[in-house]
Amino acid sequence: MKRIIAGRVNGVSNSYSFSSATKSVPIAQFQSLHPQSDRNHPSPPSGDASSLFGVRTVENDKRHLNDEDLNCGLDGYVNRIHTGTRRRNSAGSFASTSKAGVSPEKDTRWLGLIRLENESAGKPHDQPYDEFSGDVEKIYRILRKFHSRVPKLELALQESGVTVRSGLTERVLNRCGDAGNLGYRFFAWASKQPGYSHNHDVYKSMIKSLGKMRQFGAVWALIEEMRRENPQLITPQVFVVLIRRFASARMVKKAVEVLDAMPNYGCEPDEYVFGCLLDALCKNGCIKEAASLFEDMRVRFPPTIKHFTSLLYGWCKEGKLMEAKFVLVQMKNAGFDPDIVVYNNLLNGYAQAGKMVDAFDLLQEMRKKGCDPNATSFTILIQALCGQEKMETAMQVFYDMEKNGCEADVVTYTTLISGFCKRGKTQKGYELLDYMIQKGHTPNQTTYLHILNAHEKKDELEECLELVNQMQKAGCYPDLNIYNTIIRLAFKLGEVKEGVRVWNQMEASGLSPGLDNFVNMIHGLIDQECFVEASEYFKEMVERGLFSSPQYGLLKDLLNSLLRGDKIELSKDVWSCIINKGCELNVYAWTIWIHALFAKGHVKDACAYCLDMMDAGVMPQPDTFAKLMKGLRKLYNRQIAAEITEKVRQMAAERKITFKMYKRRGERDLKEKVKAKTDGRKRRARRRQWGSSKAGLI
Repeated sequence: MKRIIAGRVNGVSNSYSFSSATKSVPIAQFQSLHPQSDRNHPSPPSGDASSLFGVRTVENDKRHLNDEDLNCGLDGYVNRIHTGTRRRNSAGSFASTSKAGVSPEKDTRWLGLIRLENESAGKPHDQPYDEFSGDVEKIYRILRKFHSRVPKLELALQESGVTVRSGLTERVLNRCGDAGNLGYRFFAWASKQPGYSHNHDVYKSMIKSLGKMRQFGAVWALIEEMRRENPQLITPQVFVVLIRRFASARMVKKAVEVLDAMPNYGCEPDEYVFGCLLDALCKNGCIKEAASLFEDMRVRFPPTIKHFTSLLYGWCKEGKLMEAKFVLVQMKNAGFDPDIVVYNNLLNGYAQAGKMVDAFDLLQEMRKKGCDPNATSFTILIQALCGQEKMETAMQVFYDMEKNGCEADVVTYTTLISGFCKRGKTQKGYELLDYMIQKGHTPNQTTYLHILNAHEKKDELEECLELVNQMQKAGCYPDLNIYNTIIRLAFKLGEVKEGVRVWNQMEASGLSPGLDNFVNMIHGLIDQECFVEASEYFKEMVERGLFSSPQYGLLKDLLNSLLRGDKIELSKDVWSCIINKGCELNVYAWTIWIHALFAKGHVKDACAYCLDMMDAGVMPQPDTFAKLMKGLRKLYNRQIAAEITEKVRQMAAERKITFKMYKRRGERDLKEKVKAKTDGRKRRARRRQWGSSKAGLI
């Protein structure tokens, strides 16, 4: 949950029209009616209505904010983006380096695709002296270059001349971003350095990184290491990080078990830890489990307003307004008066459910009870109206909000800009952008991102580059989402070199590409049939520890594309990279690879990898076995067929499965898939025929 600073409302008009005939208020009228604001506390924007849950006053910050949230506010986020160096073109801008009027084919500066770079080639921005930035970048380059070869990595780090000290290790872990494998390599090496030992913050960062990769076994091993070597560093915050990671993975039972395991490490769970557990479960869609846990733990942990607020938030997020109202009644019966946090959660519940009349009635009830709506309250309403395409009504709410003394913040402006841009009204978005700057508010990355998305829909790459250039001049530098948008559009328009250039600029800027960036880049290269480059980026993603089961779709697309392009050796190289890096592969990953080989006529290779799969303890699916047997019969290769059959018999016996039933099921599944494929072709043919006949009649 992003941190939102609450404002105060002096009074707002209570009459709002929901008809489409409501007149919108021009921006120029705002400029003449309102003096420039002196408020200088913008809040991070929210991408959707659900992220406005749990909004709060400054006094109630800790109700929903964990350590991670408190450390990732707007200022810290921008500082992380500014860390490192940024490579620019000769003009110092983000704009394309393509020569005007020169086609890519004739531009001799590009003699081939630029690959992943190991060094930043730019100058740092004007910013205060940072004693860690140079060492952080040096270490990060070494990690990227040698992370797959541990002896060489340790030697390179030893000869780097970098002194491991307090503060550096945490900065390196943050620099590695989602690439937890890189961070862990440095963490392990640093722990061996004389005169240095990890502090509490470093351990917590490492646990957070491993938890994000869902390597929970490694997390518990790390906590055991802390108990042996530094028991004084084990605090409730360490377990809160683990609880939140389990909750984000929807592993409710494991999250609750952390609560029970804490006493074994000399750390008793208290009301704060239990509140964090409830909050994490509610935020990650486990509201039923959270409500049950709340009732079970009533005696051990007496209810607090934080607990009720978390439950209210969870029910509203799931659209269960009756349950949310019941929690509100329970809260009042327990002697707690609803505050702005509670009311805004309920307000958002009404807005998400489309019950705008009830939402406005609740706004009036808040005033009657002396709880003045703040900027976030109105932003919730504006966002809901934007989602219903009632932009004129949304602007009327915005106008009345400012007219009655409640000043809009960055979230409000960003919400309106998003609403207009999603409907193709980019000019309105620019007008609001200019107006918010005149009012003294600084747009952030999300504000610009909505306008960039509007340009992307219209395939306006040059406009995107120009906007980012202006954004940088204003002191707001691109984040990973903005780079993703530009790279995606560049590949969509066939500007491969431009896409790769922007990727290199992103790397040089000090940002560490995450999973979304790699997936976006690889898909773009596949679409442009740059299979060699796509394979290189995929292997880089695997080596950084970012490959997991959700990316099996990307793996399938890449392998099928390589095999369609007759690049069998390159596809084998990609698969070997996955195996050699120790990635956990389930039956679906093996099936993707084996079926892809079989579909392109590489039956013997498919059978060889099937044997490797069984050696790894993974049993092939019945249709895979049936498909291979069918292919081997055509090749008259009884030896391999007998070997595969014997291994399948053994594995079936170990799993108490009848081989005869397994074989029949495989043949049946194979026939059903062939039939479904044939029916699909006939259906598409009929549609084409119907479409052509209809066109002829016209």
